[in-house]
Amino acid sequence: MTRALLAADLGAQSGRVVLGRFDGERLSVSEVLRFPNVPVEVRGTLHWDVLRLYDGVLEGIQAGAREAGGAVASVGVDTWGVDFALLDRRGRLVQNPVHHRDARSELGMASVLARVPARELYERTGIQLMPINTVFQLGALVADSDPVLETAETLLLLPDLLHHWLGGVAACERTNATTTACFDPRADGWSIELLERLGIRPRLFPDVVPPGTDLGPVGDDVAERTGLRGARVVAPATHDTASAVAAVPFREAGAAYVSAGTWSLVGVELPGPLIDDRTFEANLTNEGGVDGTVRLLRNVAGLWLLHESRRAWALRGEEYGFDELVRLAAEAPAGGPLIDPNDPSFAAPGDMPRRIAEFCEGTGQQPPLEPGEVVRCVLESLALKHREVVELLEHATGNAPAEIHMVGGGARNPLLCRWTADSTGRLVLAGPEEATAIGNLVVQAIALGELASLEEAREVVRQSFPPVEYEPSGREPWDEAYSRFRLLGEQAVAA
Repeated sequence: MTRALLAADLGAQSGRVVLGRFDGERLSVSEVLRFPNVPVEVRGTLHWDVLRLYDGVLEGIQAGAREAGGAVASVGVDTWGVDFALLDRRGRLVQNPVHHRDARSELGMASVLARVPARELYERTGIQLMPINTVFQLGALVADSDPVLETAETLLLLPDLLHHWLGGVAACERTNATTTACFDPRADGWSIELLERLGIRPRLFPDVVPPGTDLGPVGDDVAERTGLRGARVVAPATHDTASAVAAVPFREAGAAYVSAGTWSLVGVELPGPLIDDRTFEANLTNEGGVDGTVRLLRNVAGLWLLHESRRAWALRGEEYGFDELVRLAAEAPAGGPLIDPNDPSFAAPGDMPRRIAEFCEGTGQQPPLEPGEVVRCVLESLALKHREVVELLEHATGNAPAEIHMVGGGARNPLLCRWTADSTGRLVLAGPEEATAIGNLVVQAIALGELASLEEAREVVRQSFPPVEYEPSGREPWDEAYSRFRLLGEQAVAA
């Protein structure tokens, strides 16, 4: 008997609802609705329009239920990490959630690190030090004596908020909780002493539940709106990368993965956290995975650079599709300028082609001028950054990954896959492209008893979505490019 399940997958650029059908051996997926995710700036603060996102989720659920004839067993939501909503004692939003790219995060990072040194914060949480982290966003509220903290009774990360509105209990799912730098991965719970030391009330944080937790039936209002009666609200791996990694069809232990989308998340899967001087110096992060695993990884600014470049060109009246940009990049000359995708100048929304040109000029390189040159610069730089992080992981773990799984939207970009293989000298296995939604769905299937384990789920993924292989070739020019790429980091430190 085929089971129908719905995954709501929200990214920084858009959200979508995907219908999955599982017949006991293979899984098929189809997108039933996609809707934009457009942040809104109000009086200098950048917000997520979470009410509009929830409405998009409901509309997608309605479309999915209609396509499945109303026979949907469960629904689950995944989103990006770190961002949160604050609710008052009646469960109402105190304010629209603030975007992690808002300028307040820099203030919060300085305030938190003045109270808790960086090495100690890392020792307690195992999380990569980035201004976007939840702990720094909360630190900004404390430093500013923001009254929202006095009004708030509960903090929910964004997928937890949406699950709660769909009818589930108010709880934080583990994989997303671990991204906050408020969570102790060794104790497997909120870091109470750390929160108190930072002036953050621990009682804001609800219970943590593992991925695959049944949160209850959809609410009557949701059932009335969507026609989804009798379905369960199931927390998948609510952090989108955790869902994506759950869908990685690993062939051997120790393989690396790149979940390539707005961010490129480059990592390996471990049985437990790895927190020591080497991982701290490499700025590697320990985030929760399915079945008690840990994702040791590093965040790399990914296809965000192309999204913003496309937006800037569109504002000038130049519309480009992704396939066209990939073609133009392939035609652009090799050996051109390079950037560090994680340079702070690329963090905020804005005119990305101009910023890329300024970065190149500032590092003594001829800036790219044409769109194809810009895209080639970005994709080559991302491939080299993937190599850098894989080497950091190899040094930290003592294990050399023989192959790299590329999943997510980047898996459909042949240049990024091929150049990652060439730059790293490792086989790249591309796919599935819909890894996040697939991982969301298979964790729901585990919760419903349709699959027995994560290993069985990955076997289903292997059978349902065979990967495309990219053998490495032509390593010598990439070694030369890598030498130039590493100098960019040294120039940034010197500056």
